[in-house]
Amino acid sequence: MTTLYLVRHGETVDNVNQIMQGQTQGQLTENGVRQAEQLAEEMCRVPIDVFVSSDLKRSMDTCRIIAQRHDKEIVTTPLLRERDWGGFTGRFIPSLKDEVWPDDIESLDELLSRARRFLSFIKEEYPGKKVLAVGHGIINKAIQAVYFDKTMKEIPRMMNAEVRTLEL
Repeated sequence: MTTLYLVRHGETVDNVNQIMQGQTQGQLTENGVRQAEQLAEEMCRVPIDVFVSSDLKRSMDTCRIIAQRHDKEIVTTPLLRERDWGGFTGRFIPSLKDEVWPDDIESLDELLSRARRFLSFIKEEYPGKKVLAVGHGIINKAIQAVYFDKTMKEIPRMMNAEVRTLEL
């Protein structure tokens, strides 16, 4: 059985400013770095074979901080990227409440399909391993929705630098 430690990246400047980051790189705040360091401390005695990250900077930075305690490199994948918010990317989140969604937002079906591909990738590439993967709020929610066979709304929001364990 493969154990997946699913992590959301540390707090970013855009999180604090309520900006829709989507697939932008993002920058951890000082607090985000501290959150990643605290998680690294909590996970330092957990045997982890592989560290996987979204290929976006905010997740890679979080994953590197955790992986350093294990003296391991990280593997990146675009499968763990945040949802592509298209025309909403870079916008102030509270101002989007009553807006019509643009056509260029990644659909829920596409997002869930990517989540399925990610879970298959982990199971196929790392059978029987302990894998820590750093992603983003919405893709992590989609991964859990697929795993638990639930709707996205049924999955509780992940906080920054939170970890949830899935047995694959």
